[in-house]
Amino acid sequence: MKKVFVLILVIALLAPATTAFAGGFDEYGYNDVANIFNGTGASWSLAKGLPADYLGIYSNDKLVMKWNSEWVRGNTEGWSKPPYAAWENNEWNGAFPGGSGAVWHYKIVWVGNYAADLSLIPDGAYGIWGQFAVIMDQGIDPSFGPGHLWFAHANPAGYGSYGN
Repeated sequence: MKKVFVLILVIALLAPATTAFAGGFDEYGYNDVANIFNGTGASWSLAKGLPADYLGIYSNDKLVMKWNSEWVRGNTEGWSKPPYAAWENNEWNGAFPGGSGAVWHYKIVWVGNYAADLSLIPDGAYGIWGQFAVIMDQGIDPSFGPGHLWFAHANPAGYGSYGN
Protein backbone atom coordinates (compact mmCIF):
# COMPACT_ATOMS: atom_id res chain seq x y z
CA MET A 1 0.00 0.00 0.00
CA LYS A 2 2.83 2.39 0.87
CA LYS A 3 4.55 1.76 -2.50
CA VAL A 4 1.31 2.48 -4.38
CA PHE A 5 0.89 5.76 -2.48
CA VAL A 6 4.48 6.80 -3.25
CA LEU A 7 4.03 5.88 -6.93
CA ILE A 8 0.82 7.94 -7.14
CA LEU A 9 2.56 10.85 -5.42
CA VAL A 10 5.49 10.69 -7.87
CA ILE A 11 3.11 10.56 -10.85
CA ALA A 12 1.12 13.49 -9.45
CA LEU A 13 4.28 15.54 -8.96
CA LEU A 14 5.60 14.78 -12.44
CA ALA A 15 2.28 15.25 -14.30
CA PRO A 16 2.19 19.06 -14.13
CA ALA A 17 5.74 19.33 -15.48
CA THR A 18 4.93 16.96 -18.34
CA THR A 19 1.69 18.80 -19.12
CA ALA A 20 3.41 22.20 -19.10
CA PHE A 21 6.13 20.89 -21.40
CA ALA A 22 3.63 19.29 -23.79
CA GLY A 23 1.41 22.33 -24.28
CA GLY A 24 1.50 24.63 -21.28
CA PHE A 25 3.08 28.01 -20.83
CA ASP A 26 6.27 28.95 -22.65
CA GLU A 27 9.11 30.92 -21.04
CA TYR A 28 7.37 34.24 -21.78
CA GLY A 29 3.92 33.37 -20.44
CA TYR A 30 2.06 32.26 -23.58
CA ASN A 31 -0.11 29.14 -23.61
CA ASP A 32 -1.30 28.78 -27.20
CA VAL A 33 -3.31 25.66 -26.37
CA ALA A 34 -5.44 27.50 -23.79
CA ASN A 35 -5.35 30.87 -25.64
CA ILE A 36 -3.92 32.75 -22.68
CA PHE A 37 -0.90 34.83 -21.81
CA ASN A 38 0.03 35.21 -18.14
CA GLY A 39 3.18 37.24 -17.68
CA THR A 40 4.46 40.78 -17.42
CA GLY A 41 4.88 43.69 -19.75
CA ALA A 42 8.56 42.76 -19.94
CA SER A 43 7.90 39.12 -20.86
CA TRP A 44 5.37 40.22 -23.51
CA SER A 45 8.02 42.55 -24.95
CA LEU A 46 10.70 39.84 -24.96
CA ALA A 47 8.33 37.43 -26.77
CA LYS A 48 8.02 40.06 -29.52
CA GLY A 49 11.81 40.45 -29.78
CA LEU A 50 11.72 43.84 -28.04
CA PRO A 51 13.80 44.97 -25.05
CA ALA A 52 12.41 44.00 -21.64
CA ASP A 53 11.96 47.68 -20.74
CA TYR A 54 10.14 48.50 -23.99
CA LEU A 55 6.92 49.41 -22.12
CA GLY A 56 8.72 51.75 -19.71
CA ILE A 57 7.03 52.07 -16.32
CA TYR A 58 4.55 49.33 -17.31
CA SER A 59 7.24 46.69 -17.95
CA ASN A 60 6.94 45.14 -14.48
CA ASP A 61 3.14 45.12 -14.50
CA LYS A 62 1.31 41.81 -14.53
CA LEU A 63 -0.53 41.12 -17.76
CA VAL A 64 -3.17 38.51 -18.51
CA MET A 65 -4.48 38.25 -22.07
CA LYS A 66 -7.14 35.84 -23.28
CA TRP A 67 -8.48 35.27 -26.78
CA ASN A 68 -10.87 32.88 -28.47
CA SER A 69 -10.31 30.43 -31.33
CA GLU A 70 -11.78 32.91 -33.82
CA TRP A 71 -8.92 35.27 -32.91
CA VAL A 72 -6.49 32.47 -33.72
CA ARG A 73 -8.28 31.78 -37.02
CA GLY A 74 -8.17 35.46 -37.95
CA ASN A 75 -4.46 35.72 -37.21
CA THR A 76 -3.78 32.55 -39.18
CA GLU A 77 -5.75 33.86 -42.17
CA GLY A 78 -4.38 37.40 -41.91
CA TRP A 79 -7.96 38.54 -41.23
CA SER A 80 -8.72 38.00 -44.92
CA LYS A 81 -11.70 35.58 -44.72
CA PRO A 82 -14.37 37.32 -42.64
CA PRO A 83 -16.63 37.33 -40.80
CA TYR A 84 -15.00 36.57 -37.45
CA ALA A 85 -16.54 36.25 -34.01
CA ALA A 86 -13.13 37.12 -32.59
CA TRP A 87 -12.44 38.71 -29.24
CA GLU A 88 -9.45 39.45 -27.06
CA ASN A 89 -9.21 40.56 -23.44
CA ASN A 90 -6.29 42.36 -21.73
CA GLU A 91 -5.99 42.87 -17.99
CA TRP A 92 -3.07 44.93 -16.65
CA ASN A 93 -2.19 45.08 -12.97
CA GLY A 94 0.60 47.29 -11.71
CA ALA A 95 -0.84 47.83 -8.22
CA PHE A 96 2.13 46.44 -6.28
CA PRO A 97 5.57 47.67 -5.18
CA GLY A 98 7.67 48.04 -8.34
CA GLY A 99 4.60 48.23 -10.59
CA SER A 100 3.28 51.28 -12.40
CA GLY A 101 0.29 51.65 -10.07
CA ALA A 102 -2.08 51.25 -13.03
CA VAL A 103 -4.88 48.69 -13.21
CA TRP A 104 -6.54 48.51 -16.60
CA HIS A 105 -9.00 46.31 -18.53
CA TYR A 106 -9.59 46.20 -22.29
CA LYS A 107 -12.11 44.20 -24.33
CA ILE A 108 -11.49 44.09 -28.09
CA VAL A 109 -13.71 42.55 -30.79
CA TRP A 110 -13.52 42.11 -34.56
CA VAL A 111 -16.07 44.33 -36.33
CA GLY A 112 -14.88 44.41 -39.94
CA ASN A 113 -13.46 47.19 -42.11
CA TYR A 114 -14.78 50.20 -40.25
CA ALA A 115 -12.97 52.64 -42.59
CA ALA A 116 -15.54 51.65 -45.23
CA ASP A 117 -18.45 51.77 -42.77
CA LEU A 118 -18.10 53.72 -39.52
CA SER A 119 -21.39 52.28 -38.29
CA LEU A 120 -19.50 49.03 -37.58
CA ILE A 121 -18.00 50.67 -34.50
CA PRO A 122 -20.58 50.33 -31.73
CA ASP A 123 -21.74 53.32 -29.71
CA GLY A 124 -19.32 53.96 -26.85
CA ALA A 125 -16.44 52.06 -28.52
CA TYR A 126 -13.50 53.14 -30.65
CA GLY A 127 -11.79 51.51 -33.61
CA ILE A 128 -8.23 50.16 -33.70
CA TRP A 129 -6.10 48.20 -36.18
CA GLY A 130 -8.56 48.77 -39.07
CA GLN A 131 -10.99 45.92 -38.27
CA PHE A 132 -11.40 45.94 -34.49
CA ALA A 133 -13.26 47.89 -31.85
CA VAL A 134 -12.35 48.42 -28.22
CA ILE A 135 -15.68 47.89 -26.49
CA MET A 136 -14.29 48.40 -22.99
CA ASP A 137 -11.28 50.45 -21.93
CA GLN A 138 -11.30 51.38 -18.26
CA GLY A 139 -9.15 51.51 -15.18
CA ILE A 140 -6.92 53.61 -12.97
CA ASP A 141 -3.50 55.01 -13.82
CA PRO A 142 -1.67 57.48 -11.58
CA SER A 143 0.06 58.95 -14.65
CA PHE A 144 -3.41 60.16 -15.86
CA GLY A 145 -4.33 61.54 -12.44
CA PRO A 146 -6.55 60.30 -9.62
CA GLY A 147 -9.76 58.35 -10.03
CA HIS A 148 -11.26 55.73 -12.26
CA LEU A 149 -11.33 56.46 -15.99
CA TRP A 150 -13.46 55.12 -18.82
CA PHE A 151 -12.29 55.59 -22.41
CA ALA A 152 -14.73 53.10 -23.92
CA HIS A 153 -17.88 51.38 -22.71
CA ALA A 154 -19.87 50.06 -25.62
CA ASN A 155 -23.44 48.97 -25.44
CA PRO A 156 -23.63 46.02 -25.59
CA ALA A 157 -20.38 45.23 -23.81
CA GLY A 158 -20.49 41.43 -24.14
CA TYR A 159 -18.41 39.47 -26.62
CA GLY A 160 -21.36 37.44 -27.90
CA SER A 161 -22.94 40.50 -29.49
CA TYR A 162 -20.18 40.88 -32.10
CA GLY A 163 -19.14 38.88 -35.16
CA ASN A 164 -21.20 36.46 -37.20
